[in-house]
Amino acid sequence: MAGGNAIRGSRVGAGPMGEAERGEVAARVFVSYYCAHNHETRPSFAEEPGLVIPEFWDCPRCGFPAGQDKDNPPQPPRVEPYKTHLAYVKERRSDTDGAAILDEALGSLRDRGLIK
Repeated sequence: MAGGNAIRGSRVGAGPMGEAERGEVAARVFVSYYCAHNHETRPSFAEEPGLVIPEFWDCPRCGFPAGQDKDNPPQPPRVEPYKTHLAYVKERRSDTDGAAILDEALGSLRDRGLIK
């Protein structure tokens, strides 16, 4: 057999006994989180001294925040619609202010002879 390979068909980390040789599994704490769409998420945390369980968790199904109270889940964040530059300008200026600024700019262009 020319060019044989002794570990053919194996993968890194694979052992003859599988999980038994990989050591003890840490004790886990499972916590239920509920989102506004009634999805339940149960992440697990390693049980260790000083364990701090988060108050909120992102729902993997819808992305909304999830809390531990099933009857009162946190509300989804309010998403503001995209505003154009013109929308922001209209928030800062009234129509009369805009007309005054336009008249001033046109007057400046007329004084320089760029428009009639």
